[in-house]
Amino acid sequence: MLHHTHDVLSPLPGTVRCVHSFHYGPQNGAGKVYIQASLHADELPGMLVAWYLKQRLAELENAGRLLGEIVVVPVANPIGLEQVLMDTPLGRYELESGQNFNRGFIDLGQHVGDEIEARLTQDPIQNRTLVRDSLRAALNARIPTTQLQSLRLTLQRLACDADMVLDLHCDFESVEHLYTTPEAWPKVEPLSRYLGAQASLLATNSGGQSFDECFTLVWWQLQQRFGERFPIPMGSFSVTLELRGQGDVNHSLASRDSQAIINYLVDAGLIDGERQIPPELLYPATPLAAVEPVATPVGGLLVFCATPGEHVEAGQLIAEIIDPISDAVTSIHSLNAGLLYARSLRRMATAGMVIAHIAGTRAYRSGYLLSP
Repeated sequence: MLHHTHDVLSPLPGTVRCVHSFHYGPQNGAGKVYIQASLHADELPGMLVAWYLKQRLAELENAGRLLGEIVVVPVANPIGLEQVLMDTPLGRYELESGQNFNRGFIDLGQHVGDEIEARLTQDPIQNRTLVRDSLRAALNARIPTTQLQSLRLTLQRLACDADMVLDLHCDFESVEHLYTTPEAWPKVEPLSRYLGAQASLLATNSGGQSFDECFTLVWWQLQQRFGERFPIPMGSFSVTLELRGQGDVNHSLASRDSQAIINYLVDAGLIDGERQIPPELLYPATPLAAVEPVATPVGGLLVFCATPGEHVEAGQLIAEIIDPISDAVTSIHSLNAGLLYARSLRRMATAGMVIAHIAGTRAYRSGYLLSP
């Protein structure tokens, strides 16, 4: 195992933050997997899963069972981790800029395409190498001017040449679910099964240039641009794993999730071992554009009438908003049928607030599909 420390640009004299990466297995083996946790720094279940993974990967490396390189970044956001205001962690947005830590990663599709166009061949393996070399060089040439840019660059540099990227998150209160692309779904489906994901949400470009999509979009853009002339493989696929809710930090769940990821890496040929037959898929993959963000038109006490993991029908009562002054009760109903996979932790709603998400089957949204 190799342990690397990556300094993040210091915003002020006397302040130092860094990212730690742990590298297991051979660098020139069966491929590279990059796994990071808690990019949203107040989402901690993945951090405990990463800790379990580090122990298991060390054992597997000592036993000679790792066939490729596996990189683990257990604390992907030291900036957000330190943002605690009056005992309340604020790890989703950088306080200085107001930006979401998981948005705004660098889009290099156009740059890479321009840089490699004259050197592309009819060999997809050689073209994959060209793309990765160009990506790596472009990221290394960037000079960050802010702490947030420095953090994003560090993470992109670590993951840009990975065959597989797993980004460990969680929601507020939710069941296990994941996000990936339709193109990657055949490869990701076994992971959804091993993890017991109750929703698998697919989108090629959900907007916002999030960490997972900043890799897959490069390859997709290059395929759209050169696919009729040159073979461009899907050189990387990414998955955002939502490991239930913020309060689900315990050894039982983390140990189970860690083993599910190990089983998947065995299945994918990165770890030598006996393949475990994945369980049945709990819920079919559905378009992210079919997700209904359930919002309330009024503010008040939020009382839920449906729970994460519940299949709801169109028009079903999801919650009531109670005004304790006027005694008014506003009923909030779903528009579509589907799986209610996540809901808010807050119990005092504000007007216009999204209080829950339902995974439907019919795509009806377009444009920016992510939460703020």
